Amino acid sequence: MTTDAEYEATLKAAEQALNQAETADDIRRIWKENTGALGHRTLGRLLTGTPASRLLERRANRADRDE
Repeated sequence: MTTDAEYEATLKAAEQALNQAETADDIRRIWKENTGALGHRTLGRLLTGTPASRLLERRANRADRDE
């Protein structure tokens, strides 16, 4: 399991990589590299334009409710 800091770093790196992707092969590579750490839903949300900051905020809100 990843720590919150590792998750955040991975999420931000994936967001940047997806924003810079130029081809479908680039997106496939990024997807394969990050699916294990982030999951397909999170990657899909990044791919459709949801900012990493919003995803991190939602994750923090879920964690607060679970406590």
